[in-house]
Amino acid sequence: MSETNKIIIITAPSGAGKSSITRYLLGKYPDNLAFSVSAATRNSRHYEKDGVDYYFIGLENFKQKIQHNEFVEWEMVYEGKYYGTLKSELERIWQAGKTPLLDIEVKGAIHIQEQYPQSTLALFIEPPSVDELRSRLEKRGTETTESLMARVNKASYELSFKHHFDQIIVNDNLDKACLEAEKAVTGFLGLRMRQPGTPATKAD
Repeated sequence: MSETNKIIIITAPSGAGKSSITRYLLGKYPDNLAFSVSAATRNSRHYEKDGVDYYFIGLENFKQKIQHNEFVEWEMVYEGKYYGTLKSELERIWQAGKTPLLDIEVKGAIHIQEQYPQSTLALFIEPPSVDELRSRLEKRGTETTESLMARVNKASYELSFKHHFDQIIVNDNLDKACLEAEKAVTGFLGLRMRQPGTPATKAD
């Protein structure tokens, strides 16, 4: 990693809106940012594409990559389900002349910050409340009672780490949260905030 290479992390408990904010930033600054595709051991969902949404790899393959030190961060997020960021993925994006934008778990985000303290901007997206988070997860309709409780309990735990990050953005209004994230990212990269349909330029 050279001194000019930077990393941007969007992290949050599940359901807080980090993926929506990540999509907003990628759509606004496609020439400057690239989505860092995480590796995962779980099966793909019907709408997900390998190499686009995740790199779907087997558990044994994942563990081999851990042994070979191929991850910049990894975590067993749920029992038997591993997620991680490959070093090769960051290199791929840097070589393309862009900044990796990571949408990752809280512990993984802390781990990357510790490795690249001078080169990382880490934004923590906070839900208005744990009750609101529970409501959002219920509306998705993808959780069992047990998995919903597991996610809510995990979210409560992850909220205790929010002050480890460079900025906390409370997502009580998605448009407002997106603009706050955009302001932080453009400041970090030295870009002017752009209006829709205009190219991003370096700030003077």
